[in-house]
Amino acid sequence: MASTERGQRQEPPKARRTESDLRRRRTLADAAAGVPPGDAGAPGKATRRGRFRCVIYLCGDPHADTAELRRDCTEYAEAFCWEITAVIEDGAGSPPPPDRTGLRQAIAHVRSGGAGAVVTARRSMISPVAREYDQVTREIEKAGGFLHVMAAASGGPHTEPA
Repeated sequence: MASTERGQRQEPPKARRTESDLRRRRTLADAAAGVPPGDAGAPGKATRRGRFRCVIYLCGDPHADTAELRRDCTEYAEAFCWEITAVIEDGAGSPPPPDRTGLRQAIAHVRSGGAGAVVTARRSMISPVAREYDQVTREIEKAGGFLHVMAAASGGPHTEPA
């Protein structure tokens, strides 16, 4: 974070990647995943390991517009060349995590091996209650993945400690 002259905090500018930089990063990610050159977008091509996969999970009020948060999470995952296997939205407000169908689906993706991470925009989308949040984090880790939170209540992108 950069401070302004008046002591107020200003968000750092978002990094925008050029198309050639994105292509180069995808090529590097494909090479690391064992995808032969030219086969990256070919349907039905088996790879040794494949790209790292994630699920985007968003939760909000039934009438909340999550389009910007969805776009931010998508751009973030694409910056790391992560393959997005699903975008799951719970629009049922904030019931406890065990009562959310979408969150259960996101964890099921990790458990089945279809994703290695659950990416969400805000910590509160999992739970504002620390105990519930920690329980979900442990459940995702037991399933073989991790939870990545784009922003805490007051900050920028980071991975929440487990």
